[in-house]
Amino acid sequence: MKLDPDCIRDILLTVERHTTFDNDVEPKDFSTDGLVQKYGKQKLLYHIRQAGESGLLSRVKFYMAGFSIQDLTPAGHQFLADIRSDTNWNKTKKVAAKIGSTSLQTLISVASNVISDLIEKTMYPK
Repeated sequence: MKLDPDCIRDILLTVERHTTFDNDVEPKDFSTDGLVQKYGKQKLLYHIRQAGESGLLSRVKFYMAGFSIQDLTPAGHQFLADIRSDTNWNKTKKVAAKIGSTSLQTLISVASNVISDLIEKTMYPK
């Protein structure tokens, strides 16, 4: 299955929105946020697995009847912070498409560079 960067971002936003210290994220949370309807169950599960294996989600467990996600990892929080704004996310996707790679590692790197560029422009305006 082809990786859908928007699906990854939506997963991270949902996990952040629904996790607490005592509560893991479960399928109902993704239904509540409309992600099952938007992406379909198989695509959503695939992207949850990819985000977990890429170190963005902690303690992803799959069961016969569903799954649970404990939280975002520190790397997941960092990536989400970098792409939270639609402006930064769209710029990240545009740069990734221009260089021809939308792998998670490329997206993470590009997002970090987009933020670094914004910091530099803010601190040292021309």
